[in-house]
Parts: sequence; C-alpha cells; structure tokens
Amino acid sequence: MDRVSVDVRALTTTRLREPERIDHLWAARRRRPLVGDDGRLLLVACDHPARGALGVRDDGMAMASRSDTLERLATALSRPGVDGVLGTPDVLEDLLLLGLLDDVVVVGSMNRGGLQGASFELDDRFTAYAAADLARRGLDGGKMLTRVDLADDGTAATLAASARAVTELAHAGLMAMVEPFWSSRGADGRVVNHLDPDSVIRSVHVAAGLGATSARTWLKLPVVDDMARVLDASTMPALLLGGDPTADPEQTYATWADALTCPSAAGLVVGRALLYPPDGDVAAAVDVAAHLVHGDPARSHLAPGSHPAPGSNPVPGRHALTGGAR
Repeated sequence: MDRVSVDVRALTTTRLREPERIDHLWAARRRRPLVGDDGRLLLVACDHPARGALGVRDDGMAMASRSDTLERLATALSRPGVDGVLGTPDVLEDLLLLGLLDDVVVVGSMNRGGLQGASFELDDRFTAYAAADLARRGLDGGKMLTRVDLADDGTAATLAASARAVTELAHAGLMAMVEPFWSSRGADGRVVNHLDPDSVIRSVHVAAGLGATSARTWLKLPVVDDMARVLDASTMPALLLGGDPTADPEQTYATWADALTCPSAAGLVVGRALLYPPDGDVAAAVDVAAHLVHGDPARSHLAPGSHPAPGSNPVPGRHALTGGAR
C-alpha cells in the first residue's frame, strides 16, 4: 500500500505565520474514551528522536527525516484498529496540524533529557511535557522512561521526577505510563537494559510503587522470556513495547501474540517495528499489530466511523494531508 503523503511546506508555513493555531487546535480536538469495550489499546510511538536515538536496525540515521517519519505516522494512523499515538510535543503538534489527532488517544512523552550515549543518560530529565501541560492541552496521558542503575547516581533524580509525574498525572485524571528498565553500563560505557525476566520483574516492582497513588498507572514493558511470570509481578495494565526491530517480523509478531494472552496485557505501544518494517510496508505491519490487539479491525470496539475499513479513505479530519495544515 502506498504511504500517505504530507505537505511539510504547509506545516512550516503555519508554524511561521500562525503558531497560535496549535493551541487553538488542542482546545478543539475531539477526544475519545481511553479504552473501548475490549479494554485494549494499540498506540504508535514516536519519541525516540528527541533523545538523539535515530537508528533502526543497521541504519543509524533512519529517523533523521521528519517528512519521512510523518508520512509513516500518517499511514499508521489511517489504519483501522490503531487507537492513538505516543510522541513528543514537536511530533504531536505536526500531527495535530495535519488533522490526525481527532478521536484518537494521545499520550505525551515527558522525559527526554537522558540523551542516548551521554554521560548523564540515566539522569533522565523531564524536558518535554509536564503533567500540567498535558492536562491543559487535553492529552490523554503522559509517558516516562524510568531506568534503574544501582551504580549511577542519576537514577535517584529520575525516580523522584517519575514519582512526582505519576502523582500529578493521577491528580489531573490522566494515565501515567511508566516504562521501567533495570539497567547498567557496559564496558564501553553504554547503557544496557537487562531483558532477562528477573531484571524486568524488579523494574516492574519499582515502577509500580512510584507516586502517591497507582490508580492511573500503566506499565510499558518489553516482551521477554517468561512473560506470564513478568506480568504477574503487577496488576497494572501493561502495554507491550516493540523495541528496535532486529528480529524477523514473523518471530516478533508471534512473541507479541503470546504475551498478549496474559491477563494484565492491555495492548501494544510500538514505534520503529511498525513504522520501519524491513519491507517498507507500514500499513501491512500496522494491520498485523491491530489484528493481534483487537482481532478483526473491521469489527472495531470503537464507535462506528471512528476508523476506516481496509482500503477506504480515513475518517473525516484525518485524510486531507496534502492540501495544507489543518
């Protein structure tokens, strides 16, 4: 399937001449319930670039082109069964100007200060959204990366900031999506996330205890071995992340399908594995993920008309991507 095209010149012109339009569009955005009848979510993620992490497989600059990334995102969001998007303010505001954020779940990425490869990577400052910003703009939640390295003092600041964000999001009535990892630095100084079940379980317990209430806390977790035991570590809804798509896609889909059978698994939040599949067919990759999460997308759990049928035009407000910023 051909990718949806995006008029980047119109986006830049709007940012140049009408920057106030962004606030107006947030105020006018049509929202939907966080989850539908099946209690599942499929979110497309695009917040890696803000940490300087642009690589996909062996291409270290795969995400360098914003126009290319936006076209991939627009294609993904046009597919049935996709519930929403996770991103940083710059990405989400581009999508907002394109008219793509009505009737979808929008989660803002909060802490992007732990730049990939930096000496301060694990002191992951909240340099994007704060809870008050998300509430004021009418987003549906906030996501925070929370890596724990017992040998790195930066972990303490990140944990404290994540705990405050969990509390503030809950007070605002918004989802707090915590993405924990048990981490360390390798011999080359790079941060390594430990993906054995015991390490992930430890990270889950730390994440679950953050904040003054866990009422609105969700977890964003990697798919690892023994996921039934990993997900038994918490009663919180868990969205499974895709990670860097190095495995064969069919193998990846099989591991997702198996993990989604666990009681607390509530769906997928996937970025590069869907936006940059090996064969370049974004729509096909997204459709597979939608089927894994929701079953037959044509029998969507959402209101009629909220998603297009396969092969049809996207819903009103999410189709005119070549005619200028909306």
